[in-house]
This record gives sequence, C-alpha cells and structure tokens, in this order.
Amino acid sequence: MIKNAFKIGWRNLARDKQFSFLNLLGLSTGLACSLMIYLWVNDELHIDKFNKKDNRLFSVMKTSPNGDGTIGMYAVTQGLLAASMAKELPEVEYAVPVRAEGTSVVSTGDKHVKVKAQFVGSDFFNMFSYPVIEGNTNTALRDKNSVLLSDKLASKLFNTTKGIIGKRVDWSGQKEFEGPYTVAGVFEAPASNATDQFDVAFSMEMYSEKEGGQLGDIAFWGSNMMNTYILLKEGTDANLFNNKIKDFTKNKIKTLYPNDKEMLKWEGDLFIQRYSDKYLYNHYENGIQSGGRIQYVKLFSMIAIFILVIACINFMNLSTARASRRMKEVGIKKVLGAGRGSLILQYMSESVMMSFLSLFIALILVIILLPAFTEITGKVINLYFNSNFIFTVLGITLFTGLVAGSYPSLYLSGFKPVSVLKGKLSTSGGESRIRKGLVVFQFSISVILIVSVMVVYRQMQLIQTTNLGYNKENIIRFSNDGELKKHQSTFLATLKTIPGVRNASDVNGDFLGNAGHSGGGISWDGKDPNLGIEYYGIEAGFGFFETMNLQMAEGRGFASSFISDSNAVVFNQTAITAMGIKDPVGKTVSLWGKKKQITGIVKDFHFESFYKKVGPAFIVFSPNNSSMVVKIKTGAEKETIGRIEQLYKQYNPGLPLEYQFMDDDYRQLYASEERVSLLSRYFAGIAILISCVGLFGLSAFMAQKRQKEIGIRKVVGATVGNVVFMLSKDFLKLVLVALTIAFPLSWLLMTKWLQGFAYHVPIGVSAFLIAGITVVLITVLTISFQAIKAALANPVKSLRTE
Repeated sequence: MIKNAFKIGWRNLARDKQFSFLNLLGLSTGLACSLMIYLWVNDELHIDKFNKKDNRLFSVMKTSPNGDGTIGMYAVTQGLLAASMAKELPEVEYAVPVRAEGTSVVSTGDKHVKVKAQFVGSDFFNMFSYPVIEGNTNTALRDKNSVLLSDKLASKLFNTTKGIIGKRVDWSGQKEFEGPYTVAGVFEAPASNATDQFDVAFSMEMYSEKEGGQLGDIAFWGSNMMNTYILLKEGTDANLFNNKIKDFTKNKIKTLYPNDKEMLKWEGDLFIQRYSDKYLYNHYENGIQSGGRIQYVKLFSMIAIFILVIACINFMNLSTARASRRMKEVGIKKVLGAGRGSLILQYMSESVMMSFLSLFIALILVIILLPAFTEITGKVINLYFNSNFIFTVLGITLFTGLVAGSYPSLYLSGFKPVSVLKGKLSTSGGESRIRKGLVVFQFSISVILIVSVMVVYRQMQLIQTTNLGYNKENIIRFSNDGELKKHQSTFLATLKTIPGVRNASDVNGDFLGNAGHSGGGISWDGKDPNLGIEYYGIEAGFGFFETMNLQMAEGRGFASSFISDSNAVVFNQTAITAMGIKDPVGKTVSLWGKKKQITGIVKDFHFESFYKKVGPAFIVFSPNNSSMVVKIKTGAEKETIGRIEQLYKQYNPGLPLEYQFMDDDYRQLYASEERVSLLSRYFAGIAILISCVGLFGLSAFMAQKRQKEIGIRKVVGATVGNVVFMLSKDFLKLVLVALTIAFPLSWLLMTKWLQGFAYHVPIGVSAFLIAGITVVLITVLTISFQAIKAALANPVKSLRTE
C-alpha cells in the first residue's frame, strides 16, 4: 500500500512540472538554509566542550562595585586564590591559577617561532583535557625551569614530537623570564573549538618566584591579575558552592589587612561559571548574566525554524491551489471505496517524497555554498556525514514533509464525491482564513527581518563612521618580541626615518578593550576617601599621542625634550571630571605608590567597544613597551611595509613580521555583529523569495477560484486594470495586516538589541516605511503575473461549464 502510494505520488509530481518545480524550489531553499544554520549553531554549541570533566570544570569570577554605583564583572582574581581554595574548601578537587602572556619567541639553534605562552598551576593538565604525548604532567610543572610544548610547536622546533624530553629551548618573553628552559613534556595543541589557544606552558611557581615579588600578583590579596579555574568533586552542588564562596576573598582581606578599609570596600563577591559557558554566556549587566553569543545562537535557530515554516506554508498554499486539478481524482477514488485515511496517506507520501527530493537538492546547495558560508561566519565549518548529522537531517526532513503535507492532505481528502465529480470546488470560511493567516504569518516574518536588517546595518555604519577621538586609519601594530626588545630605542629611531612612515611609538594596551593596567589605586591631595574610580590604563612611549592623533584638551602629551616626562601621566576628560581635580595640569598623583605628574588632559576617545560608555582612563609614560604602532603614509602602504619588514628582519632574523592594521582590529571588535548583519540580509532575502513562491501559488488558486466571476466582469465591461486591482486588493489587505503585526514586534526586538550599546542609532520611522513599501511592491509584482493572466483570459472559456 505504501509502495503504491509513493508510486502514484511520483507520477503526480512528474505530471505537474510547474507545481513540482515551485515546491522543490521553496522546500530545498528552506532546507539548505536551515542545514547551514544548523552546522553553525552546532559548532557554536561545541566551543570549549572538549574537556572530559566539563560538568565539573568552572571559572572563578568576581563581581565588584564600580565607582559610579554599578556592579562590574571580572574574570581575573588574586593569584593566591587557587591555592587557598584547594586547601580550605573540601568541595574542590583541583584549583589552578593561569596567566596568559602576549606573543613571545621560543628558539632552539637557528629556529625561532612566535608563540602564545601561559603560566599555569601544577595541576593544570589534570583538569583540562589537553592530551600529553610525552612527559609526566604530575611532575613536569613542578620544576621551575621546565616547559611543556604543544605538538605543533615541537614539530616546528625539532621536526618531531618524540625523544625531545630534556632538550633545551630559549624563551624571549618578559625580561624577568628570558633564558633557557628544559622541555619536560609535549601536549596536543588546543583544537579549533577551544577559546584558549596557547603553544607553551610554563610553571606558575617560576612566575611566582620571578615576578610575584615585584608586582605582587601571587603574594598580595589586593592584586587581581590571574584567571582561576577549579574542578569540583563529584556530586558537588554548584549553587550551594556559590553561596559558600561569595565572601571568601573578603574574609581573607578582613583577616590579613584589618586596617585597610579601602581594599575591603572595593573587594567583590566570588561566584563560579562553567568553563564551557564562558564563550556563549559572556555578557553581564550590572553584575548579572544577561546573554552573550547565545543570543545569536537563539536568533539564528529561530530564523532557521521560520524559514522552514515559511517553506512548509508555501507547500500548503501550492497544494491547495492545485486542488481543482485533482477534484475528479479524489471523487473517483472515494466512489470506488477509498477511505479518507488512505487518501491522507497518499497525499502525505507525496509531501514526504517532495521533502526528501528537496533534501537531496539542499545537500548539493550546502556543499556548493559552504565555502562562502564559512568565509562569512569566520568559522571552519565542515560537512561530516556522521550518525548525529544524518539522524538530525533525516528527522528535520521527515518533520518538514509531515508538516507541509498535513493541511493539504486533510483539505484534499475532505472533498465530497458528488460535489467534486460535478466540478464544484467549495471552500469553507475556515479554510480561507487558514490560507490568509498563513500569508500574514509569512509576510510578518519577512517585514521583521527587513526592519531588523536595516537597523543592524545602520548601527554598524554608526560604529564604523563615528569619530573615535583618534585616527585608526593606516596604523599597523606588531609585537616587540625576540631580539628586538633589546634594541627597541634604536629600532624606533631608525623606523621613523623610513620613507612612508609618518610616526611611530610603542605601547602596552590598546584602544580595543585590552588595558595595560586597569582598576583603581590612584590617589591625590584632597581625594574623597569614599570615592572609588575604575580606570582604563595604557602605557606608552614618546610619540604616541602624535601617532594616534589624540587631541589634547589641556597641556601636552609626552616629549623626550622634557626630562620630567619619565614620570608623566595624562588623564582623559572623563577621568578628571570623576576625580574632581581643579586645574589638573602640573599637579601630582600617586599611581600605585609611584609619584606621577599630570602633563595634560586628552579629549575623550573610545578605548572599548560601543557597548560601553567612555570611562575614566589614563596614559602613563613607559619605555620599552610590548607593541609597536606605526602610522603609514596613505597610498604607500605596500612599499612602506616592505621596508619595515626588512628593518625588522635585521633585528629578528628568521622571524616574519606579523602585523595587523588597526582599523581591521577595530572591525574585529564587532565581527559577530557584522556577521549577524550580513547573514540577516541573506536570510531576509531568502525568506522573502520563499514567501513570494507561496504568494504566487495562492494568487493562482484565487484566480482559478474566481475565474467565472472574472469572466462575467469582463463581459459587462471590466478592463484588465479593473480585474488586476480586484485580485490584488485582497492580498494587499493581508500585507497591511502583516505590517500591523510586524511593526510593533520588530520595534520591540530592535529596541532590546540596541539597548546593549551605550551609543546607538535611533530606530526612526524610515526603517518601517522602507520595509512596508518594499513588501507592498514585492506583493504587487508577485501577484501581477497571475492577475494579468486571469484578466487576459477568454471570458467564453471561463464561463463554459466543464
């Protein structure tokens, strides 16, 4: 029976090629979009899920009061915290501090490789699932002079990962740590789905010995410079543990520093977040978790569902539009004894068959479009036909076929034999309302997508065109590493003489949300003891203000002609306003115990994303910083960079110059939003295309249903224009209903999205006007074909009784 149903279904599909083509177009396009979104969503959901102990692995976070009365959230904690938690809290199986360093160089012989390094606690590899190929992780990190290399780095340095235990490598990182280290192990490099990418792991004990005494990262409870990770024991309730550790660091400070009320006042509350959640749930507002990338995962999941639903709606509309052609078939089958159940099976089998044919086409489309989709999303997405993917895809396809075929099968199987054999196709009011409701739903989604695309695009335009308070154009940035660190002043002096280089300087920190220093710790004469200010701090050398084209409100930047500038600091306008200092230029402040003279006030500039308002910031003079910034003459970029590369190789032979343009780095801040904007445009276009296919089918159905009425109107003098208007106005009414529903929904959605930005565009009425006009024009153009075709038809044929 089922075999016969599919055989008959195939014949019907082959007989009506236009119907089959339109349905295949709608369903295959919808399935292809949904499959690509599924691949992207699946990849997002698996970021950082590689750890075998994922359900027990947590990051220790901290909420802390800001000076403006809000609550901030920080991923860094005290260096002492991990050891104290492991010792004092029985729920903790392991705890490690981790500090990531910037780009540095590891060498052996004449081979030099740029790497990302981490200082980690001795139990790091017992917590994280980075398989160790060579060495004993239980002892490797307990030796202060040992290092573990990733397999990729080991292959670059030694051309193998075997038999290198005990060999020596030289590290050129921070000055305190430079020197030889012994290879104690090799681990598999982090996979692409790991957010923390690193090439070498050094002992935290070595860091504590060489750096802790200077900056207090390890030895002082007032310094928050480390990431702390813990592995809870089996059966531990994370919520109860959160309540237990809330005041853990506050109690330490009360005990160890009973007279330091300032430190206690600004110390925050501890809580834990699952390590694998930090990627998707990375946004906090006033200390409360409020989304993050998970919002985009949910958004595109909903878009995939909507596109599939729209495709199913098309199938329903096209099937009902084709109903009159199958009236006699239904009538004869019923007269011959076919029950409604067998007819439903027949039409459902046709729908499922169409769905699986669409899947075949959709997979071809995905294979063709996946490289472009990968480039748009910035991810390495591959199509693997594993069991999970196969069962998911088959399930989606079967569900799509059943949903798409449900209403047509019920509709067609419900015809009365006597009526259909007489050629009388009657439609109940309920059926008509269902079809109209489906059209309204389709175009409501399309309008929401159009409005959203326009608002997101305008916000991205605002971000890219707003005056940031500095000039990011034609500035390249590269690390000051390797041998270059030892000759930085000479390198900079020579760099400035290269043709095409307008200016150059060195810096710690940047204008992209990565501070050289952050926090409070600044005092001055007359400071209110209750005033707490969180600063964004940058360390920079001579020429920095000129290179970045920062504008001064008062005073000046740093100049080598002033000997006193070795202790200079410049604050931004927001900082001076918050500090309440009158006539600040020339006055002295204490910056973490060191006296600094204010030489100038810089106009406010954006040093973080548009999600945050410009806050208090300072730029303090510092020589020998970690990065170089170079302003290049417009139009001479290629030649100038080539000359810079030649100079760089003189100081770092064997190492390539790895540079980034600052405007590219700036755009990278909003990579997720840019991708959402671009993908939304594509998906909005696809949704509209699929909706138009459905509208085409429904207009054909309406024209067919009213063919006798059209014939009579033409006989009594109606023009083609009259007939076209008559058929179009019903659909335009549905579009107006869709606009009425979609406008307030899209306004609410976009208002909520824009609230995440401290600086954003107004939504305005133009987005709604353009969306409304666009949808009306698309509707008119789509239905015009069927309307004009019906209007031009010979009235004699339409009035003839069949």
